[in-house]
Amino acid sequence: MYAMLLVSVTLLSFSYLKQKPVLYIIGDSTVKNGSGKGADQLWGWGSLIDTRFDTTKISIRNHAIGGRSSRTFITEGRWDAILKTLKKGDYVIMQFGHNDGGPLDDTARARGSIKGIGNESRDIYNPIRKVNETVYTYGYYMRKYVNDAKAKGAIPVICSPVPRNNFRNGSVAREDKSYGLWAKQVAQQTGAYFIDLNALIADAYDKMGPDAVKAFFPKDHTHPNLEGSQLNADKVAEGIKSLRKCKLKSFLKK
Repeated sequence: MYAMLLVSVTLLSFSYLKQKPVLYIIGDSTVKNGSGKGADQLWGWGSLIDTRFDTTKISIRNHAIGGRSSRTFITEGRWDAILKTLKKGDYVIMQFGHNDGGPLDDTARARGSIKGIGNESRDIYNPIRKVNETVYTYGYYMRKYVNDAKAKGAIPVICSPVPRNNFRNGSVAREDKSYGLWAKQVAQQTGAYFIDLNALIADAYDKMGPDAVKAFFPKDHTHPNLEGSQLNADKVAEGIKSLRKCKLKSFLKK
């Protein structure tokens, strides 16, 4: 009897683990970073967001990597690797844009995408990968993430890019006419959930003022330290809580 009970409990435990949803996080260095040391250590919010969730009920996998754009995260095969394990009931939260504004075919990185959300494309020779490549718009790549996730039965969440430390006339510069706007438009087009992370954090920065915010950026105006990324992670959690009918918020700690 004891043996049968043990087997039953074990099977139930494996069933629970199998059904446990996964939150996949994809993005750039503002989502996952690992450079610097000590007080100059740089972080991304995706490396800290797990403490906001009840990880006994949901797994967190941060696949973000520095230097990637919406385009190169796909062309390097990173998205395809995620699709192999992505399943129904999982979540994908994505934040791209910081690196999409670069050149399409320079010899340093060749990571840019065409601006906007249209269907434009351009055929190039990629000197980094040493292949011919058709480059599309930021919106094209973001739609691909959403549509691929939905095809797997997963739930996509788009974030607008976190703001840089760039104050103008007492306020932080927003991305509400470029990547922040385009991220929102793609969410509207595809029916994905949307968190205006750019605005949430920029509003917090405005209240803090430039001197306080400067302490978050020990090296440049883009990459925050631990304290700055903790604030960003808090705003991601705040954004998730505000998503209507999105069950992801049920996994946040109370």
